[in-house]
Amino acid sequence: MNRYDVSGWQNSYQEGSGGEVLKNKQGIVSRDDMNHAELMLLRKLYVSVLRERLPAGAITVAQIREWHRRWLGNIYAWAGHERSVNMSKDGFPFAAADRIPALLKEFGQRYLARYTPCFAMDRRTLIEAIALTHVEFILIHPFREGNGRISRLLADVMAVQAGVGPLDYSAWESGRPRYIQAIQMGLTGDYEPMKTYVDLALPGERQAGGASAR
Repeated sequence: MNRYDVSGWQNSYQEGSGGEVLKNKQGIVSRDDMNHAELMLLRKLYVSVLRERLPAGAITVAQIREWHRRWLGNIYAWAGHERSVNMSKDGFPFAAADRIPALLKEFGQRYLARYTPCFAMDRRTLIEAIALTHVEFILIHPFREGNGRISRLLADVMAVQAGVGPLDYSAWESGRPRYIQAIQMGLTGDYEPMKTYVDLALPGERQAGGASAR
């Protein structure tokens, strides 16, 4: 079973994969092998971005596209480019493909330019910054694959800029249904549930009065 419902001409899977693996440059047909390849490349990207090339200024949409290209460029021909197919997950539709360019432009201006860089940012402001950018990025879902992992890299970059360090996402994974609900609440402008999850994931003392997301 595929993780996403997709439609359009980019709905192309690797021959011999039984519809489980997207068409790729390496000819990988096993989902386990693809997961391993993507994970190894993601680890290399993390080392490069967090240790060697941490953005010194505001993060841009162009940088996010470049992260995606550097991560998956040896696997997928469309790495670093916005998706051109409509996608949904568990019946929840992400932004329509034809709206992505405009939405990314707005995302850069309204969220990235406002909330980054995060140097010397206090915890409360950092929680808000990460929560809003994470929710809005996931709702746009700009890439054909890897949106969740790129969104976490973005959150980790923001946290490292603030001097806090990468997030611990275990609470997000253990409470995944509620985490998904927190993302969806962003459609109504309610970011409080996502702020709770960010507070749980950030190292250090939690905000007073924060509700448990477990």
